[in-house]
Amino acid sequence: MASEAPEDHVPPPSIEQRAETLLCLSPAEVADLQEGINFFRNKSTGQDYIFFKNKGRLRACKNLCKHQGGLFIRDIEDLDGRSVKCTKHNWKLDVSTMKYINPPGSFCQDELVVEMDEGNGLLLLELNPPNPWDAEPRAPEELAFGEVQVTYLTHACMDLKLGDKRMVFDPWLTGPAFARGWWLLHEPPADWLERLCRADLVYISHMHSDHLSYPTLRKLAARRPDIAIYVGNTERPVFWHLPQSGVQLTNINVVPFGIWQQVDKNLRFMILMDGVHPEMDTCIIVEYKGHKILNTVDCTRPNGGRLPTKVALMMSDFAGGASGFPMTFSGGKFTEEWKAQFIRAERRKLLHYKARQVRDLQPRVFCPFAGYFVEAHPSDRYIKDTNIKNDPSELNNLIKKSSEVVTWTPRPGATLDLGRMLKDPTDSKCITEPPGGAKVYKDTWDFGPYLEVLNASVGDPVFQHQAWIQEYFTWAGFKDYNLVVRPRLFLRTLMNQTDACPPFTTLSFPQMIETDEDFSPLPGGYDYLVDFLDLSFPRERPSREHPYEEIRSRVDVMRHVVKNGLLWDDLYIGFQTRLRRDPDIYHHLFWNHFQIKLPLTPPNWQSFLVRQEGPGLKTSPARPPAGVGNTVACAPSDSLGHPD
Repeated sequence: MASEAPEDHVPPPSIEQRAETLLCLSPAEVADLQEGINFFRNKSTGQDYIFFKNKGRLRACKNLCKHQGGLFIRDIEDLDGRSVKCTKHNWKLDVSTMKYINPPGSFCQDELVVEMDEGNGLLLLELNPPNPWDAEPRAPEELAFGEVQVTYLTHACMDLKLGDKRMVFDPWLTGPAFARGWWLLHEPPADWLERLCRADLVYISHMHSDHLSYPTLRKLAARRPDIAIYVGNTERPVFWHLPQSGVQLTNINVVPFGIWQQVDKNLRFMILMDGVHPEMDTCIIVEYKGHKILNTVDCTRPNGGRLPTKVALMMSDFAGGASGFPMTFSGGKFTEEWKAQFIRAERRKLLHYKARQVRDLQPRVFCPFAGYFVEAHPSDRYIKDTNIKNDPSELNNLIKKSSEVVTWTPRPGATLDLGRMLKDPTDSKCITEPPGGAKVYKDTWDFGPYLEVLNASVGDPVFQHQAWIQEYFTWAGFKDYNLVVRPRLFLRTLMNQTDACPPFTTLSFPQMIETDEDFSPLPGGYDYLVDFLDLSFPRERPSREHPYEEIRSRVDVMRHVVKNGLLWDDLYIGFQTRLRRDPDIYHHLFWNHFQIKLPLTPPNWQSFLVRQEGPGLKTSPARPPAGVGNTVACAPSDSLGHPD
């Protein structure tokens, strides 16, 4: 991968860290602090804080959950008086250590500095660098009409004309995302590929396939293999799968966070990390002649919640539903009534969170996007009917109740003229709608080529040998965690679920089960246990106390993921699993590993087959399990949903 910066880039000067005073307590207020947990509010700012006092020593943090910004209250189940519980999803924080205990092994709370003054008063400080976008500030210049135009293509893909440069965000314009689970809701403009090929640079926010679409990039690479693509320097490289994908892109640039990247004298951009998922999620600020465009994409807390105010245009997700939770769960509390109530409540919380964010940041224009997908395949009808998503008009109405921010909900091909909008939002020429008769919603999808690639893995010779199970999980590298899983070849990832987290335990035992389209155990499919305490594969569940997870996975997607060493997003976020767990506990370390931390290169199945069958032996395609039907046994593919 290339790593050079854009043309004419001059590195900015280093930024000095500074201390910001968040709260001042008088000596009397300090004396009133009790042993254990204390809640305190700064009445002038309305911000809430937590103090933990232990034998005179004080620790402090913001009363703000790292997951989705919920408020903490006392945890009445904690007899030691050290933990607080989030009112949103029951995440628990041990304030004595500043570590989250539910989910275990997830995050540490950012600790504030407690400084005592000479009179026994107290200052609460936060060490921060200055907002990085304030480096080398530029005053906004007047924009000519047509100088800056933003065209919506579909989902999270925007085409930006910025003077004589063009920039595209997150091009998912053809094919599915997450194996076969997500399909485009909107019909992209007919000239989408020409638009993409005209771009001077492309920003891809993160590695999820509704933002990094290999089927789309394959078409782009065939015509512009040297197009400049920019990504953030995340822990797991955004393009980690490129070498195996078959897509020939030669100009991928990985840039540091919080540093302006100069494109020309008028245009620059800065990539920022997400505060909750810095290992994979990013957002971007684009600035042209001093006017900022902020795209927070899918970030839960972009840049830890610190963002520029009064930008010219802000874009953000709004829809919800980008998780298998709770639709793919069963047993215990997971009745249809409970799921429906939970989904309604979570969608409402998301709307209010986004509306509050817009109210606080006060952009001139706000555009809800990045939520336009549909579970279009007939076998996913249950998910489509259950996974209700937010309507952008609901969010727009909430925003209008508390601010004068202009909202724009575009149709595919609609264009916003930023210069006109900033001068007069009532100008009818601010928005150019797509041509009359242009199709808005897709009503057909080309399932065949993509399902064929998935089916090819079902009959792969690797799965003739039961030893593939040990080979795969040894390669995955997750162990020393007392969990038992039964994967009935129906795997799926739980990393981004907004699940209410029950009490912490370190035991679990998953079972994996291969299934057909309806998630019924597949005759002839694999049904096995994995004990992650010692990475063994027992015939029966162990006699010790242990949590247990049963994971049913559609055989085509599961084997495709295993064969190609892919992350489990395709399984969980793509709705290709059904899960039961006992007790109802979210094991963050387990799911985070299979979503984020799998090796960067796939298993060496060629070496595996040699060891199983001996050198020089010609392997015949595996016979698919009963009930799968005709499959393509060994059709060459690019692992993207596209046969070669």
